[in-house]
Amino acid sequence: MKTPLLLLVLAFPLIAREKPNILFITSEDNASHWLGCYGNKQARTPRLDALANEGFLFEHAYSNAPVCAVARATILTGVYAPTLGTQHMRSRHAIPRIYRPNVEYLRANGYYCTNRSKTDYNFKGDDHSYWDASSGSAHYRNRPDGAPFYAVFNIGESHESSLFDDKPAEPQRMKPEQIDLPPYLPDLPEIRKDMARYHDRVTAMDAQVGRILDELEKAGLADRTIVLYCSDHGGVLPRGKRYLEETGVKVPLIVRVPAKFQDLSPFKSGQRVTEPVSFVDLSPTLLSLAGVEIPAQMQGRPFLGSKRVEPAADEMEFLFADRFDELYGMRRGLSDGKWKYIRNFNPDFPTAPYSFYQFGQPGWRAYRVAWENGGLTGMHKALWEAPGSAEQLYDLTADPWETHNLAADPAHAVKLAALRAKLKATMEGTRDTGLVPESLFHDLTRDTTIAEFVQGGGIDIREITGLAFAASEGDAAQLPRFRRALASEDVVERYWGIVGLRVLGGKAAAEAGSLIPLLKDPHAAIRITAGEALFALGRRETAAKALVAEVPGLSEPASLLHLLNILRRLDLLGELPGDWARGKKKKGGDYPFIERFR
Repeated sequence: MKTPLLLLVLAFPLIAREKPNILFITSEDNASHWLGCYGNKQARTPRLDALANEGFLFEHAYSNAPVCAVARATILTGVYAPTLGTQHMRSRHAIPRIYRPNVEYLRANGYYCTNRSKTDYNFKGDDHSYWDASSGSAHYRNRPDGAPFYAVFNIGESHESSLFDDKPAEPQRMKPEQIDLPPYLPDLPEIRKDMARYHDRVTAMDAQVGRILDELEKAGLADRTIVLYCSDHGGVLPRGKRYLEETGVKVPLIVRVPAKFQDLSPFKSGQRVTEPVSFVDLSPTLLSLAGVEIPAQMQGRPFLGSKRVEPAADEMEFLFADRFDELYGMRRGLSDGKWKYIRNFNPDFPTAPYSFYQFGQPGWRAYRVAWENGGLTGMHKALWEAPGSAEQLYDLTADPWETHNLAADPAHAVKLAALRAKLKATMEGTRDTGLVPESLFHDLTRDTTIAEFVQGGGIDIREITGLAFAASEGDAAQLPRFRRALASEDVVERYWGIVGLRVLGGKAAAEAGSLIPLLKDPHAAIRITAGEALFALGRRETAAKALVAEVPGLSEPASLLHLLNILRRLDLLGELPGDWARGKKKKGGDYPFIERFR
């Protein structure tokens, strides 16, 4: 007897597809090249290697930012941090209400969501409040009967601080002299030892991954659970974390999909997937796997699940780096695993360090000492000095360690121009709030957020992006454009006009007089940037006097931090009065690491 159609329709909700559980394991600071399954012959990572064989790995997976809090803001929302205004490490700027954590959508669709236990989302709000449970004891085993789960487990074994002086110093498995040292690192005993020690940390991390997977198997849930593993960004030795080279942003990403959910993935067990993906894709992918509608404001591409979108023919991942802890420096990049383009918007700044924190590592300290003592040459020396060029272009197939910058090679001029244009279009399309210096955020967002200010037309995004590219070129032919910018009523346009003169330095010496009135600008960001540019143009005494005079009157944290960066670079900290730090210990201040400048 045939079942009546009406009964089938009525029964459909009762036979609706089971939702997969999702287990998301993250480790800290280990780029993909630290794992055996990614080709490291000296690695000992048996559990992750096995997971890659059972599932599939992405050969070109990227953390959009090479530092944790900025990367996690992007993961959680499916929106680029510069669109949100969360690109500055440890900033906690507010974001528009429309940008919500992925767990809110999962919880609304019946998922029990746990986080064990790192949050660090870098925008204003209570990080733990988004989850059903977020703590060192949060676990999917506590879910209501029958509820699918989304569970995050964060592993800290491989964090850069695991190489600091207060941690075990002797490598256990490998001798430092046995290490295969990549060419981007100088051959120093301390770096070799740190590298050998870090292999131990990665092996310990791998064992923790194994324990989490074993627990899932023991609970009888492995055949109903999709497993994702990745690192939060690259690292951990010099030119790793905080850098847009592959060593800082290329991450391991391994996925295992059980047989009953194989239709949610186009990839086979053991496959090495070559399409590029990045962290902005994770939120839409998680929602796609869970059968949840993807909000229109998410900027990523779902690469798995029922709503998978095929990559574009010219798919490239957007990379960004701004302030890390106490040091400023704006960079943007693109990579597809074959070509890499990096744009440095402060080409007159040294490229090391981007933070003081990493000097807890003996290798970093030894590297700095070697430079100070004149013991470095070539690219190892250049890391500590102004790069001299705003652009880097790498053929990653021929040069995977990014040791040969092709930006000045006429044979690659067409590729360079194409990627430059693509990056410019990406920054315009994402409404990149990094074009506004953080020291202007407070002035421009008293009743709104920086994201709403930029998206609402607070700046002419196309004009400002073009001006920022021109300012970083160091091309004297752009002087008329910079002169017009200095006279603009738009404060952001004035800022980039000043930067253009600063980057030109002595080539713009005749323009110094046009900067003097800007030392009285109503915005601190303009006054101190004008002072910095004036110094670069040769008016050092006038600039130093103006910059030092700014200190007593600044209490807004980002403006003070901006100024301290300038004073440090210009070697003017010694001229500050004894009470220069007034206000920096204010309770609830955003930047406690201002202390490190003292």
